[in-house]
Amino acid sequence: MHPMVNIAVRAARAAGDVIARSVDRLDRVHVEAKGRHDFVSDIDRKAEEVILYTLNKAYPGHAVLAEESGSHFKGSGTAEYTWIVDPLDGTANFLHGFPHFAVSIALQREGRLEAAVVYDPMRQELFTAHRGSGAQLDGRRIRVPQRSGLDGALIGTGFPFKQQAYMPAYIGMFQAVAEHAEDMRRAGSAALDLAYVAAGRLDGFFELGLKPWDIAAGALLVTEAGGMVSDFAGKDGYLESGHIVAGAPKVHGDLVRTLRPHMAEAP
Repeated sequence: MHPMVNIAVRAARAAGDVIARSVDRLDRVHVEAKGRHDFVSDIDRKAEEVILYTLNKAYPGHAVLAEESGSHFKGSGTAEYTWIVDPLDGTANFLHGFPHFAVSIALQREGRLEAAVVYDPMRQELFTAHRGSGAQLDGRRIRVPQRSGLDGALIGTGFPFKQQAYMPAYIGMFQAVAEHAEDMRRAGSAALDLAYVAAGRLDGFFELGLKPWDIAAGALLVTEAGGMVSDFAGKDGYLESGHIVAGAPKVHGDLVRTLRPHMAEAP
């Protein structure tokens, strides 16, 4: 395993321990509202602190973009490497005791995704990837499912509760995809949904209005597992727009063609 992936794994497991120890004590978790349908807990912050400590200790010259504490860079000029961190993707699930959430850590080098770790502390499943070396689940190589298209596919998605302006467009997208797919799933963690695409548990995924820390690690997992990731126009702008489509090549192509007309309804 690449040394930088090893450090990210160490950070993710440490954060996962913080989260797992709190699952049976949710009544003691302090919660604040960051916005409408957007919450942060003291566990999010504690998990992020553990991650940042581990990353900064190993790579003090690297920059960090973290969900709860924002951007960090102690050097001068522009950082070559940037870690993109979501300490607890699926906070709403965590706060309700719904056991589907993950730690997500990605590494960019000069704007290109290089390494990824998504760790599920409940199932203790570890998804990892390094550019050019493939994607793995608990050390075993994983590949996206090679379906012939959207028909018969199991598709993951996420409702844009935090971005209500996208809801009308999203409803049209959901209906259009549902007319062709075998079934659809909304589990509440984009990082895990993308990891599941990489592992073949889902055939594709789409969502609007996400942040880089929600999707960076999962996107690299999918591409290193042989899949495709883009924005709704089929271009490489998903980290900037937050609109993401992922899947096996033919499923991805069908999803883009199905979803793209509905983007005209988005603000």
